[in-house]
Amino acid sequence: MSTTNRRKFIATAATVAAGTAVASAMPITNTMSKYPVVHHVFFWLKNPGSVDDRNKIIAGLKTLRKIETIKELRIGVVASTEKRDVVDNSWGVSELMFFEDLAGQATYQSHPIHQEFIKNCSHLWEKVIVYDAIDV
Repeated sequence: MSTTNRRKFIATAATVAAGTAVASAMPITNTMSKYPVVHHVFFWLKNPGSVDDRNKIIAGLKTLRKIETIKELRIGVVASTEKRDVVDNSWGVSELMFFEDLAGQATYQSHPIHQEFIKNCSHLWEKVIVYDAIDV
């Protein structure tokens, strides 16, 4: 290897190493690390074919964004993905919420806006399943 090529190699290697060191020192931010408490709810509609009922639940869920302890709220409907034995697409609407801590999730549960959502929309669903998790 010539001296010029060796110098280019060393300079390139040093640049790559410095970039790697800087990148590894940068904090990784994502929803889970910022908001480790996850509350995922699935709703099965009494009238699964009713777009109107589905939209009423979605509108009700959107009101929950006003609750200050909810740091992020995602609302979804069944995606048209590949049919597989492990995929449950029997539900109609889901909500995915993120909280800073368990106290925030508890505040949400008893919050008047959440209670109003239940009062106004519970007649639209047949079944609800909740999955609560905390980032480990």
